[in-house]
Amino acid sequence: MPNITFLPMNQTFEVEEGSSVMEAAHDNEIDLEGACEGSLACATCHVVVDAEWYDKLEEATDEEEDMLDQAFGLTPTSRLGCQVIMTDKLDGLKVTIPEYSKNISVDKK
Repeated sequence: MPNITFLPMNQTFEVEEGSSVMEAAHDNEIDLEGACEGSLACATCHVVVDAEWYDKLEEATDEEEDMLDQAFGLTPTSRLGCQVIMTDKLDGLKVTIPEYSKNISVDKK
């Protein structure tokens, strides 16, 4: 099973292959919203993928790109957590939960 590290919390978890980054966050009580529950209808699960991992991801669809345009604090390696699916090839993935999203503020502790 692949591992994922959530920053700035610096917490690493083993997650089920085939689960999304958003699902992995929710399963491990990481404060990442998902207002649309992964239906690609919002940008509240916006994460910033560590640059060394970004090119290993499947390309974002046009629909994801459209939703990302609504994300607060967009970066060149931003993705929606609901659209990044964990595989063995992503073992060790690092993502940063932005300090702010459209609906919440993340505690950096």
